[in-house]
Amino acid sequence: MRSKTSISHPNQGLRCFMGTKIGKEKIQRENGFLYYLGKDGYVWAAPMKHNKTGKKKKIGTEKIVREKGFMYYLGKDGFVGKAKMKNA
Repeated sequence: MRSKTSISHPNQGLRCFMGTKIGKEKIQRENGFLYYLGKDGYVWAAPMKHNKTGKKKKIGTEKIVREKGFMYYLGKDGFVGKAKMKNA
């Protein structure tokens, strides 16, 4: 019997996005911050509850134009991505 860890999937480790990558600027993440795309189109970092010293700040210089019906997020690789929302 084969172990589950010995089976490898062809796409394992290659796919970071559930949608499409749209950002060209790579964002470096810091521990203790939540990253999101603001209404102004820039990436913002807001301190999490356990981060008592941080303040909300604009991170990127790239402006993303939003489209209706899409969710925007910062992927694990540091680029902004978008995914179609199911019920939008």
